[in-house]
Amino acid sequence: MTRRSAVTVTPVRVATLLAGKEQMPVYVHIIDHPGGRVLVDTGMTDLHPAVADMDPRFEPLTERSIELDSITAVVNTHLHFDHCGGNHLFAGRPIYVQRQELEDARTQDDYTIREWVDAAGVYYVEVDGEFEPLPGVRLLPAPGHTRGSQIVVVETDDGSVVIAGDTAVWFGELDEPATEGQRLIRSLNPHEVWLAHVAEPWVAGSPGGNTA
Repeated sequence: MTRRSAVTVTPVRVATLLAGKEQMPVYVHIIDHPGGRVLVDTGMTDLHPAVADMDPRFEPLTERSIELDSITAVVNTHLHFDHCGGNHLFAGRPIYVQRQELEDARTQDDYTIREWVDAAGVYYVEVDGEFEPLPGVRLLPAPGHTRGSQIVVVETDDGSVVIAGDTAVWFGELDEPATEGQRLIRSLNPHEVWLAHVAEPWVAGSPGGNTA
């Protein structure tokens, strides 16, 4: 049996983007589990003309004190450019993504940066619905931000921890959920929820949300 106390979630800031007049951080999340080390989303590593107007500033995983070889699997919550731009760093390792999301990323114009999605050596495990890559770590479809978005639910001693990607972009979207994915998160009664562009986790009653 997996000891829940041995499972942790750690946010890592990998970039900052200009959103309107505000600097918006980009976070990925590492799940340390007795059965492996899972990275949720991969951020960005390179400038691309399609997003140059967002003035990306990188803090790439390759320059952090993280052993990339220690990552045993990757989960993409969805395939927008700021969530899959580092997938190429994990060529050959399984990258779990909802089948609908991968189809949309490959076929819809202006959806993402396709060469980042299908970078050389990238190996996707296409998921249809709920899937458990490790005991106590579940992937759940969470439509709303995109049709194929998914969340990661991690069971810990303190309760369920959700890594939401952009299913909610700021805390108010969880305080007053409007999409199927946001309502799913609230129905789980999570201990905390990590978002991709907020420094601290959401907990019920969290005021605002610090995006620094």
